Amino acid sequence: MSFTTPDPLPDRRRTDRAKQAYLVGGGIASLAAAAFLIRDGDLLARDITIYEGSDRIGGSLDGCGSPQTGYVLRGGRMIERKYLCTYDLFSSIPTLDDSKTVTKEIFDWNETMKTSSKARLVRGGRRETAPKFGLSEKDILTIERLAIEPEVLLGDTSIEVQFDPGFFETDFWFMWCTTFAFQPWHSAVEFKRYLLRFSHMVAGFDRLNGIMRTVYNQYDSMVLPLRKWLEERGVIFKFGARVTDLDLKVRDGSTVVDRILFAQPGTEAITVGVDDLVLITLGSMTDASSLGSMDDAPQLKGKSDGDAWTFWERIAKGRPEFGRPSAFPGHVGESKWMSFTTTLHDDGFLHVVRDLTGNVPGEGGLITFPDSNWLVSIVVPHQPHFIGQPDDVSVLWGYGLRVDEPGNFVKKAMSACSGREIMTELLGHLHVEAEAASILKSCICIPCMMPFITSQFLRRAPGDRPLVIPTGTKNLAIIGQFCEMPKDVVFTVEYSVRSAQTAVYGLLKLNRKPPAIHQGKFDPRVLFRAFLALHDVGPIVVESAA
Repeated sequence: MSFTTPDPLPDRRRTDRAKQAYLVGGGIASLAAAAFLIRDGDLLARDITIYEGSDRIGGSLDGCGSPQTGYVLRGGRMIERKYLCTYDLFSSIPTLDDSKTVTKEIFDWNETMKTSSKARLVRGGRRETAPKFGLSEKDILTIERLAIEPEVLLGDTSIEVQFDPGFFETDFWFMWCTTFAFQPWHSAVEFKRYLLRFSHMVAGFDRLNGIMRTVYNQYDSMVLPLRKWLEERGVIFKFGARVTDLDLKVRDGSTVVDRILFAQPGTEAITVGVDDLVLITLGSMTDASSLGSMDDAPQLKGKSDGDAWTFWERIAKGRPEFGRPSAFPGHVGESKWMSFTTTLHDDGFLHVVRDLTGNVPGEGGLITFPDSNWLVSIVVPHQPHFIGQPDDVSVLWGYGLRVDEPGNFVKKAMSACSGREIMTELLGHLHVEAEAASILKSCICIPCMMPFITSQFLRRAPGDRPLVIPTGTKNLAIIGQFCEMPKDVVFTVEYSVRSAQTAVYGLLKLNRKPPAIHQGKFDPRVLFRAFLALHDVGPIVVESAA
């Protein structure tokens, strides 16, 4: 089936109809770009088409399942108050019930359900409330040096090159690496960017103060309302439309997209008009993901099992302006980890976690077990976590960073474990004995192996990631997690939304810019509170003389 019929007259093509926008990939970046094209660029929704290779929208910001088969969330994304592009976008998007905007819903919800962890770390079955960072003076000096050192001097070095080995045994590192999913071998530049981007959160990091949640999982609370808004206006969604290549030409000294090519036999290429726009999402954190079950471990797949990386390699061949994709998918051992989503049909587990942590579901945030050989963390969100989730069903999500190490209670690598074995290991760390059999009997734990989940954190050099609007191009923009936007940080919803906003404003040459990236480093109050926190000094309260 043909999407369009190619125009046989290249020099006259598509001059007789409105500007078209073609968005390759159905993740949050493309959805955001479509919304900005309509809201700020005045394009008609009917002239915007989103091409998605799978049968589902949302990309890595996904959520699915049922109480009977088990719910699944491959990843979890942190949000906080300084995600200015995200809140700008969703200030225009109503909730599914049209009662308020998504932005207002998020802020209202977080006034009711404020994150304040009483058990950020759990050791030996005991909670640690507001654990000390435990940094040495040399560690602190290194952090301060990284904050001011130019990225060009850090180059493609790793975090572990910057610090002494003892740093990676501190509670600061355990809390930092599990909150953001960093590994010691990841990029020092990205670590530096995170230090600066979240400097305003350092003082409350031991309690996860400042971290915000959506009412439901982010697919239900953010993706679905955005999709509804786009569909109501007439944006065209093409599922099963796997883009394999772009036909790029040089015209008047600029590189332009001439055609969009598809994998489906018999599908015509899209002929791109002289005034049309093409926005593509390169790379994928969740490409080639694999799900397991209660009795089966997920498979570890590779680049050849997905499409995202080969597409990037094709368009970048001989074109350095499109980056160097080889820096990201070729190091699966350094970018993989496993998550797991557990659907509970027995409230015994929630009672165990509540009694141990002192937090009700949704209040505490991430719980990390530093003694875990797998370095496991879990979060028990407010229930229900999915729209339509029954009252007698609850959901938890977790992940492990050291997936090739044998467990403490299950003597197998996490990567080789089924959902039942993962839950057995978790119950061991929680020191659950009496209730363990009934919890295991009534739960559905679905593990997920993601070979490229932190590939965007891998060591990189300037030019490995292309600019949002690559140098010398005219009608093309790169959006998502693998484009380059100085100062902002990948592995966030904000990065994808900012890339979309930057792309739309740049391609349309609008006289406007995305909201500025929050720079807490310029606020002396933020720096002072961070300084005290890094030195494990509590906040100083100055009483009024009145």
